[in-house]
Amino acid sequence: MSKLSIRDLDLKNKTVFIRVDFNVPLAPGGQEITSDKRIRASLPNIQYALDHGAAVVLASHLGRPKGKPNPEMSLKPVAKRLGELLGRDVRMAPDCVGPEVEQLRPAPGGVLLLENLRFHPGEEKNDPAFSKQLASLCDVYVNDAFGSAHRAHASTVGMIQFVKQAAAGLLMDKELEYLNKATKNPARPCIAILGGAKVSDKIEVIENLMKFVDQILIGGAMAYTFLKARGEPVGKSLVEDDKLDLARVLMARAGGKLLLPTDHVVTAELKEGADHRVVTKIPDGMLAVDIGPATIEDYSAVVGKAKTIIWNGPMGVFEKPPFDRGTVALAKAVAASGAVSVVGGGDSEKAVKSAGVADKISHISTGGGASLEFLAGIELPGVAALTEK
Repeated sequence: MSKLSIRDLDLKNKTVFIRVDFNVPLAPGGQEITSDKRIRASLPNIQYALDHGAAVVLASHLGRPKGKPNPEMSLKPVAKRLGELLGRDVRMAPDCVGPEVEQLRPAPGGVLLLENLRFHPGEEKNDPAFSKQLASLCDVYVNDAFGSAHRAHASTVGMIQFVKQAAAGLLMDKELEYLNKATKNPARPCIAILGGAKVSDKIEVIENLMKFVDQILIGGAMAYTFLKARGEPVGKSLVEDDKLDLARVLMARAGGKLLLPTDHVVTAELKEGADHRVVTKIPDGMLAVDIGPATIEDYSAVVGKAKTIIWNGPMGVFEKPPFDRGTVALAKAVAASGAVSVVGGGDSEKAVKSAGVADKISHISTGGGASLEFLAGIELPGVAALTEK
């Protein structure tokens, strides 16, 4: 079912509550933002509301203050940076609910940023009384925080029952458009590239992807759990021994869909400048840290023929060059493929950026956990709660 979009709302002279994702990284002390990427991602939606005559109330969490105020997790630095980016004054509320906040409700064209939602235990508990207080601040509700859509919190789910209309923001719209395009009747061949450390993190994703993708290319440390389950030597490579039976079940179900590395970059110890070499069988005392050149070639050939690509997780110990070669090579192959490509997860995003191909990826997801749950076929509470068209 398609959800109401901010484009479907009459915003003129309305107060719109926009749930944004301003969970930005802060330098120690909480006064300086080290990356404003998430603030910039929300700008088109905020500007759209202002251009259509709305008064804007913005709400977000930041960090994990455990239900009580923590000045090091205040959104005050965000208000300052947002004002600079918008080129207009952004008022900072002293709290996110209460009489003092209600008196600050802006006029059309005004922007108010509420203080950190998680300073109240009612946010994460999805408390109805807290939800109702949030809803009293607006006429309509818009969720533009895809990164929090997998959380059933007061600001993502609870308050919606107390508002007349609840719509997806422009960023949320784009996330759902591309994730649906990749998973519901995708152009074929449709492939998935999965990496990262643990099979256990991706079990449901693998099971769901097997229903509609043509092939799944496995890399990263999770590959060595599968290889050990198949009886191959893995040396000191990271393995989840308690998931070996599960890996065998997944491989049996996948048939020929699941591809594993055929060669590996190995080293005796994981440190800068450590000696490393390429092997097809991992010796005792060595650990695999990246896919090898033959695997890069094989995987790149599959990627080159794909029409839809879903990618989540690096192919090796990406943060320690030269063990990023497999990940960067695949990023370049995905970019060159011309396929509809959806990349999710922080390391995958870093890979396409360091490979210099971010502008050739169809969509880079803003929500790692939310996109993983979507790919696992799990309904996202923050999306399900929005008004149907």
